[in-house]
Amino acid sequence: MDRTSISLVIPARNEEALLPRLLETVAVARKRFHGGVDQVEVIVADNVSTDSTADIARAAGCRVAQVEKRCIAAVRNGGAAIAKGDIVAFVDADTQIHPETFNAIADVMADGRYVAAASGVKLERWSVGLAVTYLCLLPMLWITKLDTGVVFCRREDFERVGGYEEQLQFAEDVRFLWDLRRLGKTRGQRLTRVRWAKAVASTRKFDSWGDWHYFKMLAHVGRSLLRRDSESDQFALKYWYNR
Repeated sequence: MDRTSISLVIPARNEEALLPRLLETVAVARKRFHGGVDQVEVIVADNVSTDSTADIARAAGCRVAQVEKRCIAAVRNGGAAIAKGDIVAFVDADTQIHPETFNAIADVMADGRYVAAASGVKLERWSVGLAVTYLCLLPMLWITKLDTGVVFCRREDFERVGGYEEQLQFAEDVRFLWDLRRLGKTRGQRLTRVRWAKAVASTRKFDSWGDWHYFKMLAHVGRSLLRRDSESDQFALKYWYNR
């Protein structure tokens, strides 16, 4: 690519409290992008917010995609549907991105060895419970190369795998990377992690549910993956959708 263009998609519902913080870090990263500020578009996929999320996004110069379906996969796809960039990247509204994020994205995607990548994250605060949770997840990240934070791929590959699976209420991001990994294998490409440009992840789930809650939550996740029933569905709606 002579001039790499990037579309950053931010799924959001009622994120007026934390979206400005993310957009401040995005503005810094855009200014530091070697390809130029204009080569990065920022899309906020607004999932029928009842607060000022959409107004905040527009005031910051973002494009806004209105998505009605109450499903995080659909919200991500809705933002990507209007993306114009050669590369599509996704980040949650409660995250903060690294100042070199867009340079890292361009560098990785210019390397033909990789089909997709993620920045990885560091947490905005630490405790014993958070540290143990983080350490327990590390081996899986090392083995699979799957990660979170800012996730990105070429737009044509996003379309080739069909985007995020909208039948999933959660773990759609894991499924998305697995789909890209399978696509990459057909071309001798792989996933990678951009560990030097980690995003800062919010700990608000831990703030709400407790610093040790993740281990109990995994039992619900396992049950949901093995069988769909009303109890697992209700947990997913409560934990990920506040319903």
